[in-house]
Amino acid sequence: MQKIAIIGLGYVGLPLARLFATKFQVVGFDINQKRIKELCSGTDITLEVSDEVLQKVLVSKFNNNENGLLCSFALQDIVDCNYYIVTVPTPVDKNNRPDLNPLYKASETVGKVLKKGDIVIYESTVYPGATEEECIPVLESVSELKFNEDFFVGYSPERINPGDREHTVEKILKVTAGSTPEIGNRVNDLYKSVITAGTHLAPSIKVAEAAKVIENSQRDLNIAFVNELAKIFNLMNIDTRAVLEAAGTKWNFLPFRPGLVGGHCIGVDPYYLAQRAQEFGYHPELILAGRRMNDSMGEYVASQVVKLMIKKEIIVNGAELLMLGITFKENCPDVRNTKINDVISALSDYGIKVVIYDPWANPVEVKHEYDLETSKSLPNHRFDGVVLGVAHKEFLGLNFDSLKKEKSVLFDVKGILTNEVDGSL
Repeated sequence: MQKIAIIGLGYVGLPLARLFATKFQVVGFDINQKRIKELCSGTDITLEVSDEVLQKVLVSKFNNNENGLLCSFALQDIVDCNYYIVTVPTPVDKNNRPDLNPLYKASETVGKVLKKGDIVIYESTVYPGATEEECIPVLESVSELKFNEDFFVGYSPERINPGDREHTVEKILKVTAGSTPEIGNRVNDLYKSVITAGTHLAPSIKVAEAAKVIENSQRDLNIAFVNELAKIFNLMNIDTRAVLEAAGTKWNFLPFRPGLVGGHCIGVDPYYLAQRAQEFGYHPELILAGRRMNDSMGEYVASQVVKLMIKKEIIVNGAELLMLGITFKENCPDVRNTKINDVISALSDYGIKVVIYDPWANPVEVKHEYDLETSKSLPNHRFDGVVLGVAHKEFLGLNFDSLKKEKSVLFDVKGILTNEVDGSL
């Protein structure tokens, strides 16, 4: 009987565990005891799985051949699994270097329970070669088993889009790979049993790793291009979005828009590919140029807001500004690697007092990650400036005039407001 352990129950792991639990016995394992207790109560604070859907698959123990999801932080609960799927984050450090520590620790955890015949599948985004060069040695060392003789490894990169209720995990085609042709087929069959969109079996783990990391690098470069266009057209006093609309009338023009590039994928994955390329003696000029452009946009937004304030003769030092949104994208509570933080930091450097309102973000998490205070309630106050940083649905119907002083600036980072704005990207 196939029994699956999902290691890491975040934005990637939980939706996958919930899906597999409809056909298999699944143990969702996470070292965060608070997270496990919340899930066992039937609530997912990431909002990736609704409480109703989660509660349908939750079990407190397995009875005979009954399918379901058991959430646990106890190692003994994953001892009898034969598939281990690792879905931990792969961030970068403060110097934008890949941080594989979560992956090492997860591999150590799996190594402690690994048995002959087991298959370990990694979903975490990494550079080509990381699974075989970094993870497998940890599994071998801790388990004292031999790779491709006693245990086997697969790779199937995650394609979760946080906050997306349409493109859910089962509706996104899944790339798969295995450490041998036979294991590749077994990994592919496992995913094929639950992924309705289908699967694509790659010829090797390295190919699957590379395919994932270039997906987000490609998007990063395309957004960097339109961000540069926004800077150029702003100097020319040309409406960037009007230009993009006109250009978009051609069938093969790609519909990218300028903006802040945050989150745990697009703003991170290119650094994994860049470092790997440098290890092979190649300096990736285009990839890193795109990263520099996108990482500069927070400070650019702040400078545009300040220029508009000066033009309106608003005293910048000591001004009060309302930031609408702190999450990295709309209608999602995820604040990881949000570039709104860059905007706030730059505005604060000008002496501006920034008040943050975000009905989706967890104030405790924002405080922990960025040492910033945020509120889930709209302030009853008028400000010298209002910046729409995130396009949450709650913001679209706001009465912006009630938030502004007589002399005030309204800046639309997302370019979605129909109100008269003073500036946008």
